[in-house]
Amino acid sequence: MSGTNAAEKLERVYQAVRGLTDFQPKVGLVLGSGLGDYAKNIQVVYELPYSEIEGFPVSTVQGHDGRFIFGMLGDIPIVCMKGRVHYYEGYDISDVVLPIRLMGKLGIKVLFLTNAAGGIKTGFSAGDLMLITDHISVFAPNPLIGPNMADLGPRFPDMTEVYTKELREKVLEIAYEKDIPVEQGVYCQLTGPTYETPAEIRMLKTLGADAVGMSTVVEAIVARHMGLKICGISCISNLAAGLNPNPLSHAEVQAAADEAAPRFTMLLTETIKAVGKNL
Repeated sequence: MSGTNAAEKLERVYQAVRGLTDFQPKVGLVLGSGLGDYAKNIQVVYELPYSEIEGFPVSTVQGHDGRFIFGMLGDIPIVCMKGRVHYYEGYDISDVVLPIRLMGKLGIKVLFLTNAAGGIKTGFSAGDLMLITDHISVFAPNPLIGPNMADLGPRFPDMTEVYTKELREKVLEIAYEKDIPVEQGVYCQLTGPTYETPAEIRMLKTLGADAVGMSTVVEAIVARHMGLKICGISCISNLAAGLNPNPLSHAEVQAAADEAAPRFTMLLTETIKAVGKNL
């Protein structure tokens, strides 16, 4: 999709959502595979299935409910994506990042990106939480290719600090206070839907990746383009191919997310509340 068409589609979707709710979120949250139950912590003001927004991409993956939840997390107005759209589902990359751009236009200042990821770094175990410090994109197309949406951001956005330092410091501070173990590392997005081969994992480890998945990076790129503050947290759902004797499966991803849920919930909730009160 050309940049012009993508901009027009974004405006149409924005107007459609604004015709349904005037809720003004300050924080955006994307819930990754197996983490959708977190939405139960939000005091719901309005729910909007993606399927009810004309032309909006709809998630087809098990564990991705596919709806926006507008509501309050404590005193913080939040919009939550319960389920994201992936490039491997066959959507144009501009559709994959459309929800992020929409949340930006709706008024969010801070974006929390979560995902389930395969652990590459030595010492990782299923259920670990990893704060994303940086990312690598090797096969997914850059979502900013094409005419620049100048009203959203610059042609050549700086990527020196995609994941905002002050947000990372706040996550670590809260993790220390609540005695929640948190690792830190570099996340790499591949396209999927296949899990990686052992040779690909060896390549990624050489490149400096600590965890790998099929989302998040393209979302972070457009969020950075828009000037949003970004925080990324991965739930290590399994050890990556070649590091685990068992075949990889989506059921394993869900099981690890379930195990990490209490720690993930506390860490995310306390961080959002701490950050949101200053917006």
